[in-house]
Amino acid sequence: MGAGAPRGAGGPGDSGGLRASLSGLTTRGRSFVAAGIAAAACAYVLGQGALLRVGLLLALLPLICVYALHRTRYRVSGSRRLTPGRVPAGAEARVQLRMDNVSRLPTGLLMLQDRVPYVLGPRPRFVLDRVEPGGRREVSYRVRSDLRGRYPLGPLQLRLTDPFGLVELTRSFSTYDTLTVIPRTEPLPPVRLTGESNGYGDGSRRSLALAGDDDVIPRGYRRGDDLRRVHWRSTARYGELMVRREEQPQRSRATVLLDTRRLAFDGAGPDSAFEWAVSAAASSLVHVLEQGFSTRLLTDTGDSVPGEGGGFSAGGQESAEAAGLMMDTLAVVGHSDGAGLSRAYDAVRGGGFGEGGDGLLIAFFGDLDDVQAELAARMRQRTSGAVAFVLDTRAWGGQPAPGHDVVPLEERLRRLRDAGWTALAARPGVAFGELWRQAGAGRFDTGTSGGRE
Repeated sequence: MGAGAPRGAGGPGDSGGLRASLSGLTTRGRSFVAAGIAAAACAYVLGQGALLRVGLLLALLPLICVYALHRTRYRVSGSRRLTPGRVPAGAEARVQLRMDNVSRLPTGLLMLQDRVPYVLGPRPRFVLDRVEPGGRREVSYRVRSDLRGRYPLGPLQLRLTDPFGLVELTRSFSTYDTLTVIPRTEPLPPVRLTGESNGYGDGSRRSLALAGDDDVIPRGYRRGDDLRRVHWRSTARYGELMVRREEQPQRSRATVLLDTRRLAFDGAGPDSAFEWAVSAAASSLVHVLEQGFSTRLLTDTGDSVPGEGGGFSAGGQESAEAAGLMMDTLAVVGHSDGAGLSRAYDAVRGGGFGEGGDGLLIAFFGDLDDVQAELAARMRQRTSGAVAFVLDTRAWGGQPAPGHDVVPLEERLRRLRDAGWTALAARPGVAFGELWRQAGAGRFDTGTSGGRE
């Protein structure tokens, strides 16, 4: 980040700023002024010229320091560099601060302070010795957070003092940086989920070369094209050499659905059921993106990331940007006030998957009542594969919301499985990677944590 302009300060010739700088006199500086005035008054009464000169020196020295620092404060620039700007929860980021003295005079003692939220650690403070004209100083510190979120860093504050300790001025820069703490993710084993094909697998490949002659969409010949792919009928029609397009694979689609309803989860903190669901959803997103799927993040509110209206990530650089956008969304996602999954159901049914239902649906559900359990079961109909991780919120110490008749966990699992879902119970103490492996093997946890049948 570049140097920020000072807040509430004018230019070097601003008389209002100079008057404000007088408030920076320290106790020692005020004592010098008071002693100088007293000495000057005594010299006038007693007629002592030497004492008058001493009094003037004592009174003027702090004022000279005020003026010097007032000019210096506008000739010191500060910048901050944050690397990286996005880190997983529990990981560290490095903040580098740089101060440049752009004046022709050396600075006095500098105290540098950066303002950070308390969850990132103590407020960093640094003392810098005299900086020569045109010189620079660089210091760094590290920040970390166990809680996901977006945290502002700044503004940077610089405290300047003169060599005599008579004046102390503070300059506040206006630039901020933002540290994004995304959920923790864990690598998932490559498994074959029900109805899933690889992102570029045979089941999702669309080959124009296999189409009939009337369906071929040719393009102009380019240097290096294989002459065996020349389309002679189009060449005769257009009067120039035309070739068949290369086989164009169509990426399979995957939707990661996260239930964020406040009614569905109870409790907060890094060890809560909701935080487990957010981290598991992030791990799923990273995994399916690495497998080559066009992916989107969907919540119970019907909001879709990266695109509105059910948009999926594209390939190449756009896919990386979409992945960053989805992780940024999970960094700040919170509980919604919605009572049902109807909007998510409409998003899945409306445009999420292509013709024939060639999409994979991965869902993370909290507590469900009869209506929502039935709605969740019907989401399976337009998908080629659906995997549900149903959180046992009571095992996390949560309690159903008053007036919310929750279907027992085993009944929820049964309804989803009867509808064609691969449904597993998520309980505390079980790594998501293990549940993912169970989903691929088709083995369901029916008892206590870690049990299989």
